[in-house]
Amino acid sequence: MDVLAHALWVGAGVMIARRRWAISSRAATATVALAVAPDVPHLLPIVGWSVFGSGSAATVRGYAIAAPGQEPALPFWVEWLSHNLHCVTHSAIAAGVVTLLLWLWTRQLWIPLLGWWSHVVIDVFTHSNDYYPSPVLWPITREGLDGLAWNSPGFMAANYAALAAAYLWLLRRRRREREAGRA
Repeated sequence: MDVLAHALWVGAGVMIARRRWAISSRAATATVALAVAPDVPHLLPIVGWSVFGSGSAATVRGYAIAAPGQEPALPFWVEWLSHNLHCVTHSAIAAGVVTLLLWLWTRQLWIPLLGWWSHVVIDVFTHSNDYYPSPVLWPITREGLDGLAWNSPGFMAANYAALAAAYLWLLRRRRREREAGRA
């Protein structure tokens, strides 16, 4: 799924969760940030090579919007590091290890991790074998499930229509609750 949609879905989820549980603005912001975060680290080696090496801003942009197999040529170490960072941030095993370590340390679930978990789960089903399958079981395997291609026009239209419906519903509920509170 695209980065904006990850943020919007988790934002809606946080709005719904806040109706039942006390979630601070800081935790809500961190949850949305962690829903977006898995799509950032794999760009860092490319940005670093572009800033400190012979890459360019056009290389970064070309990589960010490329279809599989159409990425700009990168040095081996940049491509290797970028790919492995993508695997780590999209792995349920990596997310599970971090979740377990934080739970052992704090003895409670750190709510913002649900943003990362949502990203992993959503990407498993919205990345096809043709468009960066999500390596959910990395480091056991780099293979992903053959899900729906999130970048297909039909899926994008349906996804954003569902997001619009979700936010309209949330806004209507909020307005009704305010009106009921005034009565």
